[in-house]
Amino acid sequence: MLDRKNLRIRISNNLPEDARIIREAVFQIEQGFTDEFDAIDEDVNTIHMVIYNEGKPIGTCRHFKENDAYRIGRLAVVKEYRGQGIGEYIVLCAEKEIFKRGGQEVVLSAQVRARGFYEKIGYRAEGDIYMDEDCPHIGMRKVLEG
Repeated sequence: MLDRKNLRIRISNNLPEDARIIREAVFQIEQGFTDEFDAIDEDVNTIHMVIYNEGKPIGTCRHFKENDAYRIGRLAVVKEYRGQGIGEYIVLCAEKEIFKRGGQEVVLSAQVRARGFYEKIGYRAEGDIYMDEDCPHIGMRKVLEG
């Protein structure tokens, strides 16, 4: 595990270049997704988070309000930092931001292979598995508590 004292998070209403680079590396180059960037990235109500370790960008996610819940998405951690709790840290930081904004429920679309990761931090699967760019996904939900 990395020392969390060395981690810093940048929050932005615009898609930061560091987030774009991480998402391209993880989703497009590693996983082969082609439809990575969308209008949600450009919406000023979308919150983008980039996590830095000693100044180096190592992970990202975004969140936005969708109906009565907030949606977390595009969670990505650069390969060399996986397995060190960075993904969980980013999600928990996003949840804190959402809660500060009055959000009480979070939804997300998880790759089925990541389902266990999200379940460990309190998310519950709902609905059927569906395909997104030939990759199986499942909807997940979590109620936030103060």
